Amino acid sequence: MKTLEQVPEYIRSLIPYEPGKPIEEVEREYGISSSVKLASNENPLGPSAKALDAIRQRLDQLHLYPDGDCFYLKRSVATKLGVAPENLLFGNGSNEIIELAARTFLRPGDEAVMARQAFVVYQLIVQAVGGKSMAVPLRDFTHDLPAIADAVTPRTKIVFLANPNNPTGTIYRRQEWESFLKKISPDVLLIVDEAYFEYVQDPAYPDSLRYHEEERAMLTLRTFSKLYGLAGLRIGYGVGPKGLIAMMQRVRQPFNVNAVAQWAALAALDDADHVKRSLAVNAEGLEFLAQELGKLGLEFVPSCANFILARVGKGQEVFRKLLAQGIIVRPMDGYQFPEHVRVTVGTKEENGRFIEALGRIIKTF
Repeated sequence: MKTLEQVPEYIRSLIPYEPGKPIEEVEREYGISSSVKLASNENPLGPSAKALDAIRQRLDQLHLYPDGDCFYLKRSVATKLGVAPENLLFGNGSNEIIELAARTFLRPGDEAVMARQAFVVYQLIVQAVGGKSMAVPLRDFTHDLPAIADAVTPRTKIVFLANPNNPTGTIYRRQEWESFLKKISPDVLLIVDEAYFEYVQDPAYPDSLRYHEEERAMLTLRTFSKLYGLAGLRIGYGVGPKGLIAMMQRVRQPFNVNAVAQWAALAALDDADHVKRSLAVNAEGLEFLAQELGKLGLEFVPSCANFILARVGKGQEVFRKLLAQGIIVRPMDGYQFPEHVRVTVGTKEENGRFIEALGRIIKTF
């Protein structure tokens, strides 16, 4: 087919993103039940009760198109963050915001710089628009900001940073960040992915919103998928200078954020108790996993997020053996960590099941 022959090589060579296995697939494949998913960094408490109530109350409106501008949600988030509504852009998950930025500001042959072992979608989206990814290795499982700054060239249009980083859970701190900013031209778009920022307890963590200026090209990404437990509804947002956001609005599809996601997100913002419980469960779970992994003699990366990266030796084998016991974690081959798995903090019971199963597995090596 001639149409297929005309597809550019940068599309042909793309390897699609492979998400974590869904529970239904694992149970069907292994003939088991009562599985536990600890692979995709979801909130083990689920969504806010207020979010669920907001959805139930408006189910009879599903025949109507959603608010194309997220009017009420945008104003609620703007008030919470202390920014103008015009500084906000909502998307079908923060993933869509990344794609909108690439479509708006990258052209074939342009470069984007990112950490090699950061969220793999950065490189996929850059390649999808014909850009070139300049991937800088992590240093001690953390963004090497001086090396990232050195990788910037006149062809660099975007620099991606993830703080905390996925899949390592590490952060760079305020002093490193401020030194980095001095080295980067304000005309290079900095995309700072803060999907997990609510979980950070380190007082030296630099909230990138405090460094926004109208004359600096900076886009902060945040999401309702993690702490707020709305991953299944796909809703996230970007914060940036008004002019930058206005350009991205030009390529955004109409009605890109569905009505149910907007209702749920607006209600979730108003549920401080759910946020408090979620953070407490996560802190307790991280401490438990760190202690128990240590007892098993396994190395792990101290995490500031809602997951932990553990060195188990044979990552793929451990992943498959855990699957057979109904426990879904994330193998890390795609991030050049073949000896590791990433495990999401679950409930107390889920964390215990994981540790017990992992303990049995590593005894067989």
